[in-house]
This record gives sequence, C-alpha cells and structure tokens, in this order.
Amino acid sequence: MGPKLCILVGAAMLAASCGGEPDTIVLLTHESFVLPNGTLDTFTQDTGITVEVVQGGDAGTIVANAIATAGDPVGDVLFGVDNLLLQRALDADVFVAHTAEGLDDVPDRVKLDEQKRVTPIDSGYVCVNFRPDALGDASPPQSLDDLRRPELAARFVTQNPESSTPGLAFLFATIAEFGEDGWQDFWRDLRDNGVVITAGWSEAYNNYYVGGDPGGERAIVNSYASSPVFEGLFGGEEPMVSSILAESCFEQIEFAGILAGTDAEENAGRLIEYLLSPPVQSEIPLSMFVEPVNQRAVIPEEFTRYATPIVAPLALDPAVIGANQARWTQEWLELFRE
Repeated sequence: MGPKLCILVGAAMLAASCGGEPDTIVLLTHESFVLPNGTLDTFTQDTGITVEVVQGGDAGTIVANAIATAGDPVGDVLFGVDNLLLQRALDADVFVAHTAEGLDDVPDRVKLDEQKRVTPIDSGYVCVNFRPDALGDASPPQSLDDLRRPELAARFVTQNPESSTPGLAFLFATIAEFGEDGWQDFWRDLRDNGVVITAGWSEAYNNYYVGGDPGGERAIVNSYASSPVFEGLFGGEEPMVSSILAESCFEQIEFAGILAGTDAEENAGRLIEYLLSPPVQSEIPLSMFVEPVNQRAVIPEEFTRYATPIVAPLALDPAVIGANQARWTQEWLELFRE
C-alpha cells in the first residue's frame, strides 16, 4: 500500500492497516477482570482492532507466567499486575515503556514507575471488615493495634500471605504500620490470641466471617473496602453492611502494560489508552468493585452509597516490597511454626 493511499485510510485504522501490525491483539489478565458486555466491541468498532481476552488465574499466576515468557510473550497487553507484584515484573523486563494518553488526569500517587512501563488503571483497598453487631461485649477496633487484643484476635480471620493476595496485602499493611521492629510481635499476639489463618479470601470470608455465604462465627475479616458495597447492593431490601477499619487499609493499584516482544506495540498502547479513558473508567466500579484512577471518570452513586472513603491508606514502595517480600513471608511462616 503506497503512502498516498495510506493517508486516505481513517485515522482509527492506521495502526492496524498501515503500520503492518496485526489487527487482533491478546489481552492477558486475571480471572477477576470484568467489563460490561460490548465494552471491547466498542473499541473494535472505533479502531478496527479486535481484542482476544485470555484469563489465567489470579494476579500472581499471570505475573509469574509473564516473567517466564519475558521477551517472547504469549500476548500483547497484560492487565492486573499490582503494586504487590510490580517490582518483580519490572526487574524481569516484562514491559516496554508507553506514555498513555490520559495520564495527565491520573494522580501522581498511583504512577509508581517513572519509566512508564506500566499504566495505572484502577485502585482498591485491602481492609479489615467487621460487623459491630457480632462483636458481643467487645469494643470495635479503632486501629490495627487493637486487633491484637484477645477479645478481638479471637474473632478475626485473615489469609496466608504466601497463598493469598489480600493476605499478602495485610502482611504489608502490618509492616507499614509497625515497621521491621514491630510487625512480628503484632503477629505473635494475633497467633497467641486465637486468629484463624486460611489459604485464601473465599474461605475466610464465606466460611468463617459472619457476613459470608454460608457464613461463620468470626466477626472480623481481612477483605476489601468494596466488600460493604457488594453487601449493600446485593444484600436484599435491608442489607447487613460491614464496617471498615480505615486505619488498616492497604492500597492495591492495578496496572496494564505492553508486553516486551509483542509485534503489535502500537495497537497494544491504544488498548491501554482505551482502558484509561473516562467512559471505560466509569464502568470499573460496578464491574470490578474497585475505583477508577482517571479523575474525569464518573463513579456511580450506587457505589458511593456504601463506600467508606479511605483518606490515608498504608503503603510500601514497590522496590522495598521487591527487595524484602521473600524474607518477610518466610519470617511469617517461621513465626507460625514456633
């Protein structure tokens, strides 16, 4: 196709038709990725680029697979790497840099890679949830430190950080709160005072927590800031909605990145920009129960009705996580073997 003819092609089709890139790209993502029907069809209609979505387990699984195939990827875009796993992926050269249109509408606090190898897409919070009505005569927790009290630890269920992403986030929250010199003592108190540890979120929430399905007897669970939103929207006419211990919340930021070695780098970048666009960002809260990062997005009233604003979440630098995660989880395991 000559240059004059290429100029005549619509701008939306240039990358697919004139740039020599394939017009079908593969989006690798985790099993929790959900967008309303037709969202990606609209992208195809606007650009001529078809998106094949391949879901492969949880975030840890897709990142591990991306690292194993770095430079020779089985897809073009990866969505779902978060700040808990980000440094591992960056160190393995999984992504190539891309400055996405729309980044100016995203707060700096979620832009964790100065080289722009990943683009922030959404943000959520792992938080302690509790049901005040199920605490009996125990006073509700006001801080993370309160959870070590015997009457609260004995009502608390959380997850193993080696097998659970929210469990890992909660471990990081305790390290951010108590520091290297204090987090192990906090966990010893939890252990000695009766905390229950499960392999994953579903077992903790559904089988042990009073608000789960079928539910259990524990009044406190490590879950998400959006769990009360889900309870409120799908809990019937008079839903029982959990409270959030805001001081426990650890921010979990999800990113998308172009996989190094793709032969559709330009089209992959256009998909990332579509995911960052206000119309798609506005769909995220009620699709994936997390918050959009684009400040021009509209958060539905149904979402905000039951949401607790998290003003000062706990955080750790991804580089610090990358350097210490293996040691921290090993020390946690050893602590529960004492």
